[in-house]
Amino acid sequence: MTRPPFAPPTAEDIRAVSHQLGRPARGVIGIAARCACGAPTVVATAPRLDDGTPFPTLYYLSHPAATAAMSTLEATGVMAEFAELLTADPGLGGDYRRAHESYLSDRDGIDAVPELEGISAGGMPDRVKCLHALAAHALAAGPGVNPIGDLTLARASWSPTVCECVPDDRADAG
Repeated sequence: MTRPPFAPPTAEDIRAVSHQLGRPARGVIGIAARCACGAPTVVATAPRLDDGTPFPTLYYLSHPAATAAMSTLEATGVMAEFAELLTADPGLGGDYRRAHESYLSDRDGIDAVPELEGISAGGMPDRVKCLHALAAHALAAGPGVNPIGDLTLARASWSPTVCECVPDDRADAG
């Protein structure tokens, strides 16, 4: 199996992610996206945690300012708006299904976990359930892979190009 392209975490990355999450980081196998300052923004998590638990969320948004921005969007009804777009635009729906397939391919490239077969994240391929997961996928995979993740990032008050980290969020970014 092939591993998706992300950098393995350093000890400093794990410390920063644990601080960001407010708990010990679990199953981190890589940093899939970083803030403009270099701090972890999206962690790649093992499809099966060390205790054997299946974990479907390969790309997990860890950056506090990013997670707050996604929570604000969810609280203001953006998920319902995006869900309507999926229904109204068959092209968007097809692109979203391809994002789902891309996510599954990335995760299966690390470890195929039978309990997770066909399950991706964020409601894909038919619903919009978690903007955090969709934005994380868009940040990790890059623009054009997850259309709802891209729309989410475009609508958010947070941007990966502007650092909003507090000192303890930062990895050894210099």
